Amino acid sequence: MNYLEKLKEIDTFIFDVDGVYTDGQILLTEDGSVLRSMNIRDGYATQLAVKKGIQIIIISGGKSEAVKKRFEGLGVKMIFLGVEDKYELLHELVLDGEIEASSTGYMGDDVPDLEAMQLVDFACCPQDAIPEIHEIAQYVSPIIGGAGCVREVLEKMLKVQDKWAD
Repeated sequence: MNYLEKLKEIDTFIFDVDGVYTDGQILLTEDGSVLRSMNIRDGYATQLAVKKGIQIIIISGGKSEAVKKRFEGLGVKMIFLGVEDKYELLHELVLDGEIEASSTGYMGDDVPDLEAMQLVDFACCPQDAIPEIHEIAQYVSPIIGGAGCVREVLEKMLKVQDKWAD
């Protein structure tokens, strides 16, 4: 089965933040604050997916209140920050019946995502993900993290599900 066929069955999509929604770079201010940059088109696709009935879940090791506010503003209900073990959290969500692994996608880019990505039916990554993630991904976006890779995969998914345009 090719990846587009798998995307037809997805009703939940999990995303890492740093390296996926962002380019993985952080700016440090003199007062110690951390700044990140996110692509506005990724945000558009995220809020559209939510409106079209796709459950979007954010799982990040970071603890930024700004990140939480950004995703709340996009309509995302399940935002998990400061997660040390993504596999354990995802396994718990499956066991609790919050999600079905067989209809879930996951986009990650680095070692903390590796085990968790193997629990779901559709694993994908940005073009600049580490080699170990490339090895397990069923789809590698041609776009790097922070530059629209989220938009690219969500747009493909919504189009094959006839949910992109009204």
